[in-house]
Amino acid sequence: NWHASHQFSPRTGNPTDPGRAGWVRVDVETGREIFPRTDAAIIVGVTDEHDRLVLGSNAQWESNRFSLLAGFVEPGESLEAAVVREVFEESGLNVVDPQYVGSQPWPFPRSLMIGFECVADDPGTIRPDGVEILDVSWFTRDELRAGAVQLPGRTSIASWILDAWLARGARPA
Repeated sequence: NWHASHQFSPRTGNPTDPGRAGWVRVDVETGREIFPRTDAAIIVGVTDEHDRLVLGSNAQWESNRFSLLAGFVEPGESLEAAVVREVFEESGLNVVDPQYVGSQPWPFPRSLMIGFECVADDPGTIRPDGVEILDVSWFTRDELRAGAVQLPGRTSIASWILDAWLARGARPA
C-alpha cells in the first residue's frame, strides 16, 4: 500500500523508485530517501485493587468479543499521556502509573502497537464511550479461563499482555 501511495516525493513531486530492497523509496532526481510513516498506538492492560482486568468490546465486533483498550497517540502527546487519555475516553476510568511492557508492529495500516499496564484509580467509574466501545467490563482470571468472552488472537500483543496477567495469577500445581 505504501509503495502504491508514494509514487512521487512529498517534498519535490518528483517520481520515486523503490530502494534498499523496497524498504525506502528514492526521489529519482535528488536521490533523497523517503521512509514509510509509522503511527504510534497504545494498548493497555488495566487492573484494579482486586486484580481484575478491564476489557472492552469494540462497536465493529460481535458482542461477545473483548480485548484490551487501545488507541492512537495524538501529535505532541507522550505515550503515557495517550494511555491515560485513551483509557478515560473509552471506559471512563482514571488510571495511574502506566508501565511499558512491549511492542508489536501492527499493519493496520502502518502502526506500532506499544503495550502498557496500569492501575485504575477508581474502578467504580467504568462506562463505555458508546461509540467506539459498546461494552466494557471487569473480568477475573477465573472468568477468562472459563471462556466468559472471546479474546484476541494468539499472535497479538493484546494476547501477550493478557497471557502475562493470567500467568501472574497461576493456580498452584
